[in-house]
Formats: sequence, structure tokens, C-alpha cells
Amino acid sequence: MQFATSKDGTELAYDVSGSGPALVYITGATCFRRFLPIVSDVKLFATEFTVYNYDRRGRGASGDAQPYAIEREVDDIEAIIDAAGGRAILYGHSSGAALALEAAARMPEKIDRVVIYDASYVHDEAEQVSYARLAERVRDRLAGAENGRAVRTFLQGIGMPRVFIALLPLFPGWKTMKALAPTLMYDIAITEILPPVDRFTGIQVPVQVVVGEKSPPELHQVARALADAVPHSTHRMLAGQNHMVSAKALLPILTDSGANG
Repeated sequence: MQFATSKDGTELAYDVSGSGPALVYITGATCFRRFLPIVSDVKLFATEFTVYNYDRRGRGASGDAQPYAIEREVDDIEAIIDAAGGRAILYGHSSGAALALEAAARMPEKIDRVVIYDASYVHDEAEQVSYARLAERVRDRLAGAENGRAVRTFLQGIGMPRVFIALLPLFPGWKTMKALAPTLMYDIAITEILPPVDRFTGIQVPVQVVVGEKSPPELHQVARALADAVPHSTHRMLAGQNHMVSAKALLPILTDSGANG
């Protein structure tokens, strides 16, 4: 475990694995760098890349300076890129995909290309309303110190498979997941808006917008809107994949440096 320091002084824990081009892995909600599905992903990605797998702020061994702001999470990504030598490829999943796009818009000189999977913005105003209700339920669970229930409420609300939610308490990382439950409000802050396509038209690095064939239809709509907006982008649908994408299915896209729209 190593540490990088963000602009606001937050210490960010990260691990480095593999060899090859630097790849920063930006995880989604309820994930942290030692979570078994993330460890499994990194193991495969490390066959082609030097993977920088970090705990987003408020998670695992990372700090959490307040108040929270999306811009601070983008600062965190920059700190990890700097730790990787000043340039990297970004891979973002779910809310992490939205952060990857924010980073691409802000610091193109430090990013070679971006791959995003199932960017989890709300897709229309009706979903914004229902998502706000979900946010309130999660906030209530957290206020009552019901962290485990908050995690399950959130995951059920965004349509995660029931069998996955039911098995969560059996995961070795469940205790850590419950501890980082307050960061669900960070993920909600990132994804409660419609895709900011007007801003993303200025992204000047290659972006591969990927969505799972079996992912919710709303995420397909978001993916298409992003691919239409970002100038140097490609749009791909991964056959047979849902939100819990297989690293094996994703790896050929990560290694495809020629897709630039």
C-alpha cells in the first residue's frame, strides 16, 4: 500500500500491480481497492497494464476531508495520475465513469485515453425524481446508523441483482462496505444529474463509451447520449454483460488503443 496526497491534503491509499502502460481504476459505489471483485479485476488488468487501484476518498484506507465536492474527487484522480508518472489511461465504472469524464474534461494533458463502463447518470427528469426519493431513503438509513441497510437500499434501488445483494454479508469485505456507506451520498451527488453533455463536448481525449447488453435500458440511453456528445469517442455494447461486467470481456477494450472516434 502506498499513499498519494490530494490538493486538500487528503491521503489516498493505492496499490500498484503489473507492468505496461499506467491504468488508473476508478471504482463505483460501495467499492474499495481490497473488495474481492475489484481485486479480481485488477489481477487480470495487470497482465497488460500497470494498474493503480486506489481507495476513493472516505473508503478503505483513504482519508475524507470535508466538505465533499465532486471537484475534490477529480483532484484525487490527478494525484493518482501524478503518482503514476504524470500520464495515464483512465478506466471508470458506474459513478467512477462519471468521474473519469470529469477528469478528461479538466486535464487532457495528463490522460492518454478513457474507457467508461455503465456511466450511471440519471437519464431523464422522471428518473431524477425517483432517484431523489432513493437518496432520501439512504440518507435516513445513514442518519439512523443503519449502514448495512443503507447499502442494501441503495443497491436495490439502482437495480442490482437481488442474489448479489443477498450474498453481500458473506463477502469478506462486507464490514468495510458498511463502514464506507456514508460515501453513497457522494456517488449520488455525482450521478443525480443528467449527463452534462454540453460540457463534455469539449473533451479532447479519446473516450470509449461502453455499456453492458444486459445493463438497464436507462444506462443504454446515457451511453448513447455521451457517445454522441464527446467528440473523440466510440460506443460499444458488450454482449452478455450486465452492470457487474466481466474483466475478461472488458480487457480487449482496455487494450484497444486505436479506437478514437
